Amino acid sequence: MVPYLFRLAAVCPGRQQGFRHAVVAHLVLLAAGVAWAYRYPQQGTSAIGYFLLTAGIVEGAVLLGWRLTQLPKSQALEFLFVSPLRPWRLFVVETVIGLCRITLITLSGLPVLLVLSVAGILDASDVGPFLFMPLTWAAVTGLGFIAWAYEPRAVRCWAERGFLLLILIYLGVGVLAGEHLAAWIRHLPEPLGQGVLLGFESFDRYNPFAVLRFWLEERSLAAWERVLGVEAAALIAAGLLLVRTAGRLRGHFDERHYQPAVDHRGRPRPSPGDRPLSWWAVRRVSEYSGRVNFWLAGGFGLLYAIYTVAGAHWPAWAGRRVLAVFDVAGGVPVWATALVVLSAVPAAFQYGLWDSNPHERCRRLELLLLTQLTGIDYWHAAAAAAWKRGRGYFGVALLLWLAAAVVGKISFLQAVTAIAAGTVLWGLYFTLGFQAFTRGAQANLRGLSLTLGLPALAFVFHQIGWPFLAGFLPPGAVHHAATLSPDAAWIGAVGSALVALWMARICLGRCDGELHRWYEKHHGKMVLE
Repeated sequence: MVPYLFRLAAVCPGRQQGFRHAVVAHLVLLAAGVAWAYRYPQQGTSAIGYFLLTAGIVEGAVLLGWRLTQLPKSQALEFLFVSPLRPWRLFVVETVIGLCRITLITLSGLPVLLVLSVAGILDASDVGPFLFMPLTWAAVTGLGFIAWAYEPRAVRCWAERGFLLLILIYLGVGVLAGEHLAAWIRHLPEPLGQGVLLGFESFDRYNPFAVLRFWLEERSLAAWERVLGVEAAALIAAGLLLVRTAGRLRGHFDERHYQPAVDHRGRPRPSPGDRPLSWWAVRRVSEYSGRVNFWLAGGFGLLYAIYTVAGAHWPAWAGRRVLAVFDVAGGVPVWATALVVLSAVPAAFQYGLWDSNPHERCRRLELLLLTQLTGIDYWHAAAAAAWKRGRGYFGVALLLWLAAAVVGKISFLQAVTAIAAGTVLWGLYFTLGFQAFTRGAQANLRGLSLTLGLPALAFVFHQIGWPFLAGFLPPGAVHHAATLSPDAAWIGAVGSALVALWMARICLGRCDGELHRWYEKHHGKMVLE
């Protein structure tokens, strides 16, 4: 059974296509780091390392975490559970397969790193950390993502409360206190203050980005010891997560398929109304709502908006250093654009209606295609689910633009243009994601290209001195609206809007026919995904 699973992963057309897309996205992100090195030689090495580490974390979440969170949704596992292959062995094999794919994707950047090393841009000793650190943290991220999904609902609820408390502490200690942390600590009782100080210093010093920065600055024996120590801790954490998730596979499967759904809130359940498919899609994406990520991004955005408005009136007892880093890294235009792209992630990936594999999709379409639902019903359901997940990030971006306009950092015309360009970006990404849904294409691969590939490409164009080309891309248009004249953004925004409207018209007209054709093609057939 184990060799068969490896062979299936190697010959599966969907996985082969996903692997190729992931390699291209990895190389595009590496090219963005090289472009930054070309534009800012004094920061070039660190930028390449940061881009590779970010790419590894995203690849771990998408290629390992997302796939294995979908695994228990298939009732076909019930047959494997009564076979000699134990559930934990199945999970371990699938995890090893995912890690092998991520390893190959990481190694695809090795020739580029070697060329940069020969050219003198990188030190030869940098190649090792640039390869194994992204791989290690990809494993930690992916397994952590899976562990969160596999835990019982009660555990996740209590964990969310704990994360909220940690985020509040981090925002208060790491951002609001900043360089005045020592003065703040003096007002706390000695044991508590010392514990907070040590905890924050440990996180600030031993997170992977800080360790990578320390290595690039020192390249000494102490730097090697820190890198190896943090990597060893990450491997231990990955091992513990693997043990926990492997042991929870069978329990999570039983909870999903056989445990009765009970509403403990004590409130009346809202009626599905006239759009039951939309009601169901919103409830589906609410199972894993991503509140922790939004709390972190929203907390940073709120503090940065207040800091932007306060300006010189920012209180002396509050820190400026962390928030000043945001200004140096591009200020409101860059971070608002990043938030808009985050808000469009659910729109591009189509979490609401997408199913984990063709077998599950056939089962769902077998019922939906017997109803009187039309293309506009599917469109409305997908849009409602995507907006439910992404509206918070868009709201924080709106807050940043308004804050910058109030203090005169950008004009109100630029703010309006940025809001319009952001709306167009969301609409275009949603339309492209919905087209993938109707055709049965890999929505996750298209979403990865839209949410990582296009922003990286716009960044590359901007760094090598071609901002005009960057403005033609949707993320570039959103950024240019708040940095250049509004006319520079309208060209890309109007072009994206026209493409979105044209594709929306086609998708709505062909939706029902495309879904029927896909169902007729795949129903009752063996598909390798």
